[in-house]
Amino acid sequence: MILAALRTPDLVVLFVYFALLIGAGFYFRKRSGTVEGFTVANRSLPGWVVGLSIFGTYLSSNTFIGVPGKAYGSNWNSFVFSLSLPIGAFIAVKWFVPFYRRHAGLSAYEHLEKRFGAWARVYAVVCYLLTQVSRVGTIMFGVALGLHALTGWDIAAIIIVSGFAVTLYTLLGGIEAVIWTDAIQSVILTLGATVVVVLVLTDMPEGAGQAVSLAIEADKFSLGDFGPSLAKSTFWVVLFYGIFINLTNFGIDQNFVQRYHAADSEKAAGRSVWMGALMYMPVVLMFFFIGSILFSYYQVNPDLLQEVKFDKAIEMMHDESPGLTTVWYTPGFGWGDQAWMQPNDYADNVLPHFIANKIPAGLAGLLIAALFAAAMSSIDTSLNSSSTIALQDFYRRWFRPDADEAQSLRFLRVMTIVWGSIGTGVALAIIGVKSILDEWWKISGVFAGGMLGLFLLGFISRRANNAGAAVGATIGLLVILWMTFTPEMEGDLGWLRSPFHVNMITVIGTLSIFLIGLGASRILGRKNG
Repeated sequence: MILAALRTPDLVVLFVYFALLIGAGFYFRKRSGTVEGFTVANRSLPGWVVGLSIFGTYLSSNTFIGVPGKAYGSNWNSFVFSLSLPIGAFIAVKWFVPFYRRHAGLSAYEHLEKRFGAWARVYAVVCYLLTQVSRVGTIMFGVALGLHALTGWDIAAIIIVSGFAVTLYTLLGGIEAVIWTDAIQSVILTLGATVVVVLVLTDMPEGAGQAVSLAIEADKFSLGDFGPSLAKSTFWVVLFYGIFINLTNFGIDQNFVQRYHAADSEKAAGRSVWMGALMYMPVVLMFFFIGSILFSYYQVNPDLLQEVKFDKAIEMMHDESPGLTTVWYTPGFGWGDQAWMQPNDYADNVLPHFIANKIPAGLAGLLIAALFAAAMSSIDTSLNSSSTIALQDFYRRWFRPDADEAQSLRFLRVMTIVWGSIGTGVALAIIGVKSILDEWWKISGVFAGGMLGLFLLGFISRRANNAGAAVGATIGLLVILWMTFTPEMEGDLGWLRSPFHVNMITVIGTLSIFLIGLGASRILGRKNG
């Protein structure tokens, strides 16, 4: 079931929200009239605003829809990722922020060329851009999935409209519009999540305690298996994954590096890292809590649960037969029964269904705005940083080293449109995936391992050299590809199958590049000497 029509207060909230976004773009347009203004806000922003922006960048529609979906379908195992944030933040403030503020240029990857040569810079940039395109696509799809359940609007249409809106204000206002709107959006998102928690707990037949007790009985608060296996998603596998991904975020992600430069001082940049990390942990915990109590809520409301399953069955039938517009519900037969469905099959549909059916008048607009905010606070960051990378690492490096201010700014704006269009295309292409969060983690893990291993090799070891880094990157990339594409091999090729869980791709890929690069540098350096 969906909201038949948005009520006037809801439409007003949505109108005000979008007006603020586009208004921010126009307001900051003059300040983004230079390359420095468009990319790092003239290095003038207070730390608390940058911190809210980092917090907003971590949040996304993957958080709003995917995290409750993971908690509903399984447990809190994925929350272990957040426990690694203080580790990443400490290392970032201690070493990464000072390094970028004092020694590095506008691009996070310029120093790789100085350290290992042009190939290293190109390698990292390609990995980064592929990650961002994937990120934008999965986030746009996530928000479209939620809004489709709430409004009945076509998923493809939602993707196109939201892609256009976020591209427009990012194009107009540059990084300053991005950071300030991220700050506003993170507040809206947190308010929206709080509203959902209150509504679920107050609508339980026997009160809030029932929601918690039923979730405990179903083991929904578990952090996962503490065993030593690396073949499944244990506590340790997710923790290792989180450490390496957060080192990637804080250490070599252009999104974060630009924020370090945008802060008005090195201390402000350091405070922004801690603020973003420490704010994210309790908020994402709230989203996991939402998924757990929604499990309890739908257990005591079986009629609503049947609606979710039926809606998901229709969606799946439509994916298999796109021309199908009408289905007949036949209890006890085929698609109509849905007895075959497991919670993981429809977990991402539960929160949108709850909002669509149980939201009081006037609050739907806030929650729809929160969904948009979740998506846009991450997408705008990716568009701006990807455009900056295209300028610094391709246009100015290879094509127009002597490009003047006007040419560079024009290129930045054109690339913002290009990346917005590509990201929208990816979102349209992945319509129908089973789990948003799983899909994003798999894609990001593949590319992140390639970047972080090379960065750490150059950052930590003075002995690492060009030849050794090239050997490490080559073998490490082969390891990453092996772990990514062999798990489904069967028959005669079954012996090639990777035994590791998909989240170990980043961990093992990074360590392969670092350790092999280190060893190869010593061997090749001795031979050359």
